[in-house]
Amino acid sequence: MGATKTDHFSVQQNQIASIAKALGHPARIAIMEYLIKTDACICGDIVNELPLSQPTVSQHLKELKSAGLINGSVEGTAICYCINTETISQLSKYILAMLESKKCC
Repeated sequence: MGATKTDHFSVQQNQIASIAKALGHPARIAIMEYLIKTDACICGDIVNELPLSQPTVSQHLKELKSAGLINGSVEGTAICYCINTETISQLSKYILAMLESKKCC
């Protein structure tokens, strides 16, 4: 079929798809759970928590940040990551709206 034609879908549909894609890996779910539990942390903390190498964790953090699921702020020579509650709220509202409009079985 060729390239995906994302311009045929709404901005919201593209945003939700981007978020869902970022959450589509178990390591990223584990990172999100860890960040929720700890409120904020540095990449090295996550590396110590998960059975993944530092470059792998960094790549997963990059994907989560790109989707807007996490924020990162520079603290000295490290980056401190935390959950982007606005994006989580947007995803939650979208899912709840879908469930409220459910009209089958």
